[in-house]
Amino acid sequence: MATLETRAQEHLFVSDFDQTLSFNDSGLVLSELIGVKGFMDRIHGLANIHLVQQGGELAYLLLHDPEFRCVRREHLREVGRSIRLKGNIALLLQLLGDLDGHRFNFYVVSAAPQEVIQSALEGIVPADHVIGTEFRYDHETGEIQSIVRVPAGYGKVAVVEQLRAELNISQHRIAYVGDGSSAVHVMLHVNRLGGLTIAVSENTYINQIAQRTVLSEDALSVLVPIMENVMGWNPARIREFFEFHGFALREWDKVQTDSLTICPLPAAPQMVAAEA
Repeated sequence: MATLETRAQEHLFVSDFDQTLSFNDSGLVLSELIGVKGFMDRIHGLANIHLVQQGGELAYLLLHDPEFRCVRREHLREVGRSIRLKGNIALLLQLLGDLDGHRFNFYVVSAAPQEVIQSALEGIVPADHVIGTEFRYDHETGEIQSIVRVPAGYGKVAVVEQLRAELNISQHRIAYVGDGSSAVHVMLHVNRLGGLTIAVSENTYINQIAQRTVLSEDALSVLVPIMENVMGWNPARIREFFEFHGFALREWDKVQTDSLTICPLPAAPQMVAAEA
């Protein structure tokens, strides 16, 4: 019976990487490292023609853009070491390991290159808990030959489902954290299964889909919606938990925002004719 109770408390916690656990975009840092200009223009161009899944633009550039063909595995690892991370990621993992009887299995699933994420989170997140874009390299030149996997769009949904099946976790025990438009598909999927979706940016597309939005420079902030939505804690108990671990919630603003654009209606044809 104890084993059944333990399994009933198992959860899958999946986080994006760029702008979610970090403050930087991997592709932007890489382009600055190798001296390529106009990175964001190229990304927007690919997004506008819908040639690749949103989030997979960097992988496409690395494979097809001549100016990015110089990139090698060591460049990606160097980018990872240059990424500025949000605070307390290591403590977040520790707390998620046993949160009042709930155990959250933490994975990073992102379209960022796997080498970048593993390098950035080395010593914090186990390498086998990081699933990013995976490349196949030429053994002699080190050049990127092909793409093995890009966890973007529906590809990210497939990875989340694979993890859930491997861990034998119920559908409704998934928590997903993301920041941008590439998270739309997986958030819709998790919502449909009855899980929890958390946005950590003010991106309009995902704010309309995510069940909760939390804005903070500290990775521990995502614990708040988990404690409220999954564990049913009230604000007083949440504050007490943070204080017990040496933190004060100095500012906690619960804001519901209605964003409106109001435009005048065009005059109806019959009204124009009557006035004439």
